[in-house]
Amino acid sequence: MAIRSMKFTPEVLLGAPRRSSAVPNAAGTLAVYTQTSYSFESHSKTNEIRVIEIQSGRSALITNDPGASNPQWLGADDQLVWLKTKTNGNTSFIVGDARQVDNTYTAGTVPGPVSDLKVTVIEPGKIGFAVSGKANQDGSLYNPQDAKKSHTTGRLYTSLFVRHWDSYVEPQKNSIFYGILEQTPLSPARRLAGKYSVSGLTNLISVSGLTGVESPIPPFGGTSDFDISPSAIVFIGKDPGLNPATHTACSCYYAPMFSWTSMSVSDIKTCKVTGLQGAMSSPVLSSDGSSIALLAMQKDGYESDKNRILYVPNPWNGDMIEVFESNDGKGLWDLSPSAISFAHDDKSLLVQTEEIGRGVLYQLPLQDIRKAKPDALKRLTRSGYVNDVFPAAAGSSSLLISSSSLVDNSVWSIIDPASPEAVQVVSSSGRGGSAFGLSPTQVDEIWFHGAENHPVHAWVVKPSDFKPGEKYPLAYLIHGGPQGAWNDQWSTRWNPAVFAEQGYVVITPNPTGSTGYGQPFTDGITGQWGGRPYEDLVKGFEYIEQNLAYVDTTRAVALGASYGGYMMNWIQGHPLGRKFKALVTHDGVFSMTSQLASEEQYFPLHDLQGPIWKKPENWAKWDPSRFTADWQTPHLIIHNELDYRLTIAEGLAAFNVLQMRGIDSAFLTFPDENHWVLNPENSLMWHKTVLNWINKYTGLPAVSDEPDLSAMNTLAL
Repeated sequence: MAIRSMKFTPEVLLGAPRRSSAVPNAAGTLAVYTQTSYSFESHSKTNEIRVIEIQSGRSALITNDPGASNPQWLGADDQLVWLKTKTNGNTSFIVGDARQVDNTYTAGTVPGPVSDLKVTVIEPGKIGFAVSGKANQDGSLYNPQDAKKSHTTGRLYTSLFVRHWDSYVEPQKNSIFYGILEQTPLSPARRLAGKYSVSGLTNLISVSGLTGVESPIPPFGGTSDFDISPSAIVFIGKDPGLNPATHTACSCYYAPMFSWTSMSVSDIKTCKVTGLQGAMSSPVLSSDGSSIALLAMQKDGYESDKNRILYVPNPWNGDMIEVFESNDGKGLWDLSPSAISFAHDDKSLLVQTEEIGRGVLYQLPLQDIRKAKPDALKRLTRSGYVNDVFPAAAGSSSLLISSSSLVDNSVWSIIDPASPEAVQVVSSSGRGGSAFGLSPTQVDEIWFHGAENHPVHAWVVKPSDFKPGEKYPLAYLIHGGPQGAWNDQWSTRWNPAVFAEQGYVVITPNPTGSTGYGQPFTDGITGQWGGRPYEDLVKGFEYIEQNLAYVDTTRAVALGASYGGYMMNWIQGHPLGRKFKALVTHDGVFSMTSQLASEEQYFPLHDLQGPIWKKPENWAKWDPSRFTADWQTPHLIIHNELDYRLTIAEGLAAFNVLQMRGIDSAFLTFPDENHWVLNPENSLMWHKTVLNWINKYTGLPAVSDEPDLSAMNTLAL
């Protein structure tokens, strides 16, 4: 699919098709994916399941049913199964042929909403599957359409959470359900293959007798929280004996699937490692289900601790190997992997990690894994950000990789680990950026010395019509987290290229606390929210002033969300704030005390080194509201009503101060958005409001209030 556009505007960013990862069939000839897009002309969204031919790059539509999702391959042929949400809340399993798009049928329907479909071949014609869904207290699948309506709106809580992310906590909990898709022969005598039918659903957590365990882990858990094989299911869940609002500790559970029709409570195996008491993620099974690999953190209550790779060669004896273990407990590898999977032959692991502003893929042999050192890792990618990886075909060592970059929203490529430098691009949604009017030549990177003379990395994104010798205003973008990073990665919420195309040189620093530069650098923000990171940003601005002649720092603006929003409020009350013509805070912290109204309390407890009654000096020291007497710079505040991580009172308080001090300011809110702005129409208003605000103070033209439909991309199938 080609995308053509003259200029990269917010409309183009938000209207461009968004593709999922590509999942290849067993033969490696086709790959299935989902694609969504939004039209500002018709104010409507399209949702598609599509298949691409690997060799030709031709794409075909399988279905554009708005309720269709989670396509998966069925065995070694070209049949697919996907989920379809029905108006009554039920979910149907639809089976179709990838090469005969009209040949589909319903294999069965389950009585409620489910998602996160995974499948595994038990034997020819018999497919095991697992899905996630909300469970009633008796373990049955919850359907909100069938729920009895209460005569009161009151909710009574006796423990945390009260609310999480953007919703109040209900009695129903996430659970994993399993079942069988079985193919019945058309003729018993001739053994002709017939249609698949769904056996029904069994609540894995309920039948395993795991009281209080919830998986996938809310609010963002999904397919990455469990895995399935012909002989087992593995999943993670928070420790049910600890308060989830103040603890991150998890356990890993191994459920042998002897028959896929029944299970004994005694069958479940709980895997937990002494010394690694924190969060777990990315549990995966070897192809036969006999081994587990997963990621685990050392510290309970620290969501950004370093992930350690765990290998469990035999779940029955509980032998869990921490890869790269060291005597001092720090681990020999400085980076924190984000996802792992087994290679096609189960002889190595594929490891994804952030590294110096990129999402890198490594391969790690499992031979002599107890003695492995980081130099055993083989780097397979050099640029962009890897989102997902699959064997390119059954039994093949080659890999189909889904990735993105700062100028391309979706790239699928094939590499052979034996010679990873030879990359075969299967499909580039943005055609290397040219479909958006962008180019990799716009992207550069710099290093400067920050706090304590530590090297700090930053991306530089220039306008596509950049002319050497001219000067451009600066847009200084500060990331959230704070344990996060700006990477060579596409984003539809904070996309540096959108700002660059307005005429800015965009610089995105990764100061103390950023991920991908070693765990000590990430940990360096603990107890230092307005300390080392602020000093890094000051020194970064000074570096830009002194070394980048094409940047006009007298026409600079700064913007940030979440922790980046905190930093905008902190900058506003400190000398760096006088360097900027305007500031933008999105869902940021105004008062540290108000973080007690947040949901995940382990976050401030860790970063501020204790609760407010034990460490009041830390909570007070880094409180932006203490410095409001020095606020002077024009400031746009954005805060959403469904943001329960940082409540809307934070934004209102900041705006009230600005208004009472007579500082040019504005307040934008969305009653139906959470910490993010996800509705395309709302996001377009967000972009236009933000761009018009900063453009006003840097002398750049205003953005039209009407969508620029002439600049929208056109599609050519």
